[in-house]
Amino acid sequence: MIRGIRRRFIRIALAVLALAMVLVTGIVNVANWVNVRSELYETMEALSQGPGNGQFGRKGGRNRHMRNMLDESRYFTVRLDESGEPAFWDRTRMADGDEAEVDAIVAEALATGRESGFCQDHLFNICEQRDGRVMIFLNCETKLTRVRRLALISAAACVGCILLAWLLVALFSRRAIKPLVENAVMQKQFITDAGHELKTPLTVIAANMDVLALETGENEWVQSTKKQVANLRGLVNELIYLSRLDEEDAKLRHEDVDLSKLAREVAEPFVGMAEFAGKSMAVEVEDGIRVTGDVAALHRLVSILCDNAVKYAPEGDAIAVAFKRDRRGVALTTENGLAAPMGPEALAHLFDRFYRVDESRSKLSGGYGIGLSVARAIAEKHGGRLTVRQSDDGRRIRFTCRL
Repeated sequence: MIRGIRRRFIRIALAVLALAMVLVTGIVNVANWVNVRSELYETMEALSQGPGNGQFGRKGGRNRHMRNMLDESRYFTVRLDESGEPAFWDRTRMADGDEAEVDAIVAEALATGRESGFCQDHLFNICEQRDGRVMIFLNCETKLTRVRRLALISAAACVGCILLAWLLVALFSRRAIKPLVENAVMQKQFITDAGHELKTPLTVIAANMDVLALETGENEWVQSTKKQVANLRGLVNELIYLSRLDEEDAKLRHEDVDLSKLAREVAEPFVGMAEFAGKSMAVEVEDGIRVTGDVAALHRLVSILCDNAVKYAPEGDAIAVAFKRDRRGVALTTENGLAAPMGPEALAHLFDRFYRVDESRSKLSGGYGIGLSVARAIAEKHGGRLTVRQSDDGRRIRFTCRL
């Protein structure tokens, strides 16, 4: 449980930080691109005004920033004839480049059929000037390279920060959840200590009932007390066992187990119990399934799932127990009918300790309400997972334990 809490804390903290970093990186890059794009279009608008006093960009003379942008800009112009074909090139303000490359850029821009847009790191615009229609190609390579470089650097920084955060959160997560861990340890210690303290008076009460039965004979009061003592003793043992399973360093024996044989042996008595209760139970176990685990714990796991199916299936129901291999490993499944459909909330809390569904999990059925909690803890200790699913019509329920 403690390990699960720590992993959940790391995932949540890392997800929040990663989301914040991605948002900041995205906002910075979008803002940078919007600013660069705005400057490029302002420069193009100034160039599109045509020559004034012997130079392009008369509009740009209104402020120093625009004059600087125009002075630093590299562009070339193409005058178009009446048919829209290139007639004259002006490359006086163009950086050194191959004429074939320029011709290719012009041809590609004309092929788009648009009046303006980007073409091979150039922003082009077709405008009307005093001497006819002119295409202006503004070289944006430097600015676009800076935009791409910022995007690459910021993305790398984002990934690096996320990895660093993951490392730091993993290192300091124990300290962050230390109060919660201490509280959980105290709770488990209390359950263990209380369980051991309760065993002595329960033993004394059971012995006294035996003596009383010898002196006065068996009667309903003695039998009822003996039954309640047995129930309370079983509950104490289950709580202690579950508390030990929750410990991070819980000791389980690891040995090679023939799980096919074990499943058959455990499920066999429940077939008779089901028939006695007016139900049927079919057991299908694939041969040769072996795992490494604790025999006693796995025995209890199979027993809990079979007992749960027999106990809560309605009379006349057909219970199915299967243990097979599939693409994701091995799976033990138990399926039985329901007296009434369960809601989503009931299914979500089905593995909680002492949780019971009013109609289908009445205390009249017996048990302590922690069997499924124990089964899930055993599955997790063996690196597996226990899940539950209800049929679409709400009439049947299936438990699946994957190992």
